[in-house]
Amino acid sequence: MNKNKKNIITPYKTALKFARTHYENFPVVSFFIPKKMKKHVAIIYWFARTADDYADEGDLSDGERLEKLNDLEFRLKQLLNGKAESDFELALANTINEKNLSPKYLYDLLKAFKQDVIKNRYSAFDEVLDYCKHSANPVGRLILELFDIRNEEANNYSDKICTALQLTNFLQDVATDYQKGRIYLPQDEMEMFQITEKMFELKENNLNLKKLLKLNVNRVDELFTDGKNLLKYLNGRLKFEIAWTIAGGEEILKQIKLNDYDVLNKRPELTKTKMISLLIKSI
Repeated sequence: MNKNKKNIITPYKTALKFARTHYENFPVVSFFIPKKMKKHVAIIYWFARTADDYADEGDLSDGERLEKLNDLEFRLKQLLNGKAESDFELALANTINEKNLSPKYLYDLLKAFKQDVIKNRYSAFDEVLDYCKHSANPVGRLILELFDIRNEEANNYSDKICTALQLTNFLQDVATDYQKGRIYLPQDEMEMFQITEKMFELKENNLNLKKLLKLNVNRVDELFTDGKNLLKYLNGRLKFEIAWTIAGGEEILKQIKLNDYDVLNKRPELTKTKMISLLIKSI
């Protein structure tokens, strides 16, 4: 075993442990992911989560956050040129090279995280979609590449699913994001439904806000429905994994509807029991 191969064993193991303990609605490396692929999924998650933490966690100033993200971007450029400084970077470079991944998608993720630092309002839905294009869609495309699925139609359906998942997370976290100073609901639609930010502050679940959320929930439902066409391009465990993930997103939307669209006072979440139920349905 050469030195580089030896050096990447530990960071892969650490990334796997990290990914298993940090997830939103579903495990990142569930048992659906083949064993030989888990380390690759985990190291990509490590990269994305590291960038996300730089953009969102701790008490750093915006300038300090951007500095860290710019440094991470520089490190990405360096490791792609064979100049990895840490064992984690060696592992990421190994995954990119071994699985022939497109570095563009990693740069897209960094662009989205930088945007989170400098932009906290979106004038129209097209702006939100553009954010999803960089924050969510690259993850789906990287997963497809990991499994050697390189088909433009599959990519397009994957984009719909990933965008739908990102938008679902926005709807799930309206209250949390507002506390962080961010609103992802389009400003023009808020104005159309006469929604003010004061309503978020007061956690006022009025009829107009319900109408705005219903519009968004229905829009995301349509994206999930169309995106399910991706499943015909998938096989085996990956197909079950994606079906399970879609089911989770749809369940969150269902909970929002059942809660009378009151996302300000009750955050919809998936219990372990519900996750298992969705798992069985997916299989």
